[in-house]
Amino acid sequence: MVMDKLGSSLQDALKKLVNTGRIDEKSVNDVVKDIQRALLQADVNVQLVMNMSKQIKERALKEEVPSGMNPREHVIRIVYQELINIIGEGTEINLEPQTIMMIGLQGSGKTTTTSKLSRYFQKKGLKPAVICADTFRPGAYHQLKSLCDKNSIPFYGEEGNEDSLGIVERGMDKLGKYDVLIIDTAGRHSLEQDLIEEMEQINSIAKPDKKLLVLDAAIGQQASEQARAFNESIGISGVVITKLDGTAKGGGALSAVSETNSSIAFIGVGETSGDLEKFEPDRFISRLLGMGDIRSLIEKAEESLSEDELDVESMMQGRFTLKDMYKQLEAVNKMGPLKQVMQMMPGGMGQNISEEQFQVTSEKLSRYRIIMDSMTEDEMDDPKLIGSSRIKRISRGSGSKPDDVRELLKYHKTMQNAMKNFRGAGKFNMKKMMKKFGMQ
Repeated sequence: MVMDKLGSSLQDALKKLVNTGRIDEKSVNDVVKDIQRALLQADVNVQLVMNMSKQIKERALKEEVPSGMNPREHVIRIVYQELINIIGEGTEINLEPQTIMMIGLQGSGKTTTTSKLSRYFQKKGLKPAVICADTFRPGAYHQLKSLCDKNSIPFYGEEGNEDSLGIVERGMDKLGKYDVLIIDTAGRHSLEQDLIEEMEQINSIAKPDKKLLVLDAAIGQQASEQARAFNESIGISGVVITKLDGTAKGGGALSAVSETNSSIAFIGVGETSGDLEKFEPDRFISRLLGMGDIRSLIEKAEESLSEDELDVESMMQGRFTLKDMYKQLEAVNKMGPLKQVMQMMPGGMGQNISEEQFQVTSEKLSRYRIIMDSMTEDEMDDPKLIGSSRIKRISRGSGSKPDDVRELLKYHKTMQNAMKNFRGAGKFNMKKMMKKFGMQ
């Protein structure tokens, strides 16, 4: 998941607030201290954290509680709003013809991100093309060409030619008929003068509509220095933060945009070509706080599935058959890594589960599908029909153990109860909070 530790710490702070007997200065100070600690440990800029803390305290103790909210919900709403203020608004990337220049230091994930971005536009119905102007790093040409070929993205580069400016000119001339041109420029191990000069020259030739700075989530506080330097050189339209799915703290990169007049455009959340998300602060903070992201879940489903493969609304219902669950498991498998999908569900599903545990879960789900293939239609419609004799028959037919079948039935029951909890009552009802904050 994106920034597991930060999300878990923030959720713990809010749960502590919900369990507080009354909202007073002490309880507000306690939750603010917990939030401060979580943000600082995630490498968020110290001054930003201090300013946010001051705002939360002042608003929580002085603002009138809106009609329809209790004091606890009011404080949680303030925390939500102030966290969004820290990272600012997302960069607007319109779905229209444009030229985009990718910049950043070597090792930031720039080349991979270039490929992912081209795939993003392709999935949105536009015709993208890529120019490889990275003549500094050995292997850049072959890496980018291979990534583009996998998704049938038109590619231009000149293997062995170190004239990056000429490559850009000829590439733009040859690929000018395509909707979106994405130029992958060279990086260095540090921000050297020759890199700055090359960027400025390419910027002058290409006249890009957008210039996206790619930052590694693990960079920490150095992100601010890099963002400021690149911005002073050619100006930045937006920032792409990569590798947010790993163990990186990420806060330094997230808060680096405060050093420029830009904002975050995309975040990289995985290794595949589809693991690039348009950055929307409200959805991002909603996930961090365990409130889920139903809008992104629906969009991901619409991109990956046909209408009859998954009814997202049914995932929020309290009762569903084994047949429904089978259909959902097949659909979820197409939507991407299980952990990313669960992260979008309200209630913080997947928040505290390790990658190793999720891998085991994925393997189990595959085994469950095989077991369900050995069930009758009646059994799939009504799991209560499955007694000991049927369990033996199903286990023989699927090549599994009776205990595996029992485990599947228990899993189905657990999922059924979990879905009820999404819409049910509860002291810390995330779905209810989402509705109150206007987040659904």
